[in-house]
Amino acid sequence: MREKNDLTQGSVGKNLLLFAMPYLLSCFLQTFYGMADLFVVGLYNGSETTTAVSVGSQVMHMLTLIIMGFAMGTTVRIGRSVGAGDEQETSRTIGTSIVLFAGFAAVITVLLLISTAGITKVMLTPAEAVPETKIYLAICFAGIPFITAYNVISSIFRGAGDSKHPMYFAAVACVVNIGLDFILIGVCGLGAAGAALGTVSGQAVSVAVSLLVMQGQNSAFRLKKSDVRADRNVSAQILKVGAPIALQDGLIQIAFIVITVIANSRGLIVSAAVGIVEKLIGFMFLVPSAFLSAISTITAQNMGANKAERARKTLYYGLAVTVCWGCMCALYSQILPHTLVGLFTRDGAVQAAGCEYLRAYAFDCVFAAVHFCFSGYFCGDQKAMVSFVHNITAILLVRIPGAWLASVFYPDTLYPMGWAAPLGSLLSALICIGFYAYYRRRHFLRKI
Repeated sequence: MREKNDLTQGSVGKNLLLFAMPYLLSCFLQTFYGMADLFVVGLYNGSETTTAVSVGSQVMHMLTLIIMGFAMGTTVRIGRSVGAGDEQETSRTIGTSIVLFAGFAAVITVLLLISTAGITKVMLTPAEAVPETKIYLAICFAGIPFITAYNVISSIFRGAGDSKHPMYFAAVACVVNIGLDFILIGVCGLGAAGAALGTVSGQAVSVAVSLLVMQGQNSAFRLKKSDVRADRNVSAQILKVGAPIALQDGLIQIAFIVITVIANSRGLIVSAAVGIVEKLIGFMFLVPSAFLSAISTITAQNMGANKAERARKTLYYGLAVTVCWGCMCALYSQILPHTLVGLFTRDGAVQAAGCEYLRAYAFDCVFAAVHFCFSGYFCGDQKAMVSFVHNITAILLVRIPGAWLASVFYPDTLYPMGWAAPLGSLLSALICIGFYAYYRRRHFLRKI
């Protein structure tokens, strides 16, 4: 980061796309090597190992999103200080983040390692997959410090308007992980343990590379030793934004896990099918996820520079792109779902169940695009609690009860269960639009 990227000037649409594309590629690479784990495991192992990696990776995905949520507080804090031209505050935020997240990683790693068996049990993992699931989770939990470091470093770069370097770091992790997958799973026959070792090793190498880059560019922020401390005020500001995001992401993933538990209780075929579709949906969500981060960062910088209209235009551009993407994903999933599900399994029964689930679930790509973009805008404007409110409401009123009712009344098909997520996202989108209209009206009345 030889220079911070000013997102408060120039074309709004161009800034959004130039920032979002590298972030999108970063997300793609992260998701790709997660999908690669399932792909390689599927090539060399049976449904038991596939289920173990599927269940384990879902737990890890939840933890990663929670870490990213907390780190978003750093991104927004840095974005606002960069927009305001306050380099001292930027350095103080970076130093506080280092201390804050180092302590977080240490505590959570110990707690998770102690809870490995319990988490496997809570997930109602099919008995055949329990041993490998425990091994997978234990190895990945030991790598939590690397996952935390990677996401915090990436949040620092993105807050300063640089989404390219995190993309390079993700590429390093991807190459290392996939290469080790074929060696550890295919050649050494380590199964789920090999997938976990590949993932952790990739993250570790990526962190090492990112630290070298930061050291070489440290002068851009004038970070001093005295800045590396837990400033109480800065910590509070980071957590004010990051905690609601982390909580909402955690609750969303808990809802997904509850759905996985419901699926696991229906047997190995349904469990494998749901796990595969969750991976596919995760891939489709890359675009709205990238735009959420981009909108959040650009909004933060422009709000810091008192340019609220540019922030709103960024939201509108993001909505246009992501909703179009969601419609394309939903349409393709209606016509050719087997071409996607078939990438991860050769089992005909798993493919059939997965296609049913995907046809319904894919509509979530349309509705989620709306509330993802609004969430990015609200977070950048330091109104992260709005995102928490709409997500928890959708989870408690629609996602979990909808999935459970569908499993009870339609035990022979996954199609109705697949509608729980899209209907939940529809409610979230409506709540977001309502909050946005309320804030706009309040702002208009203040100007009169």
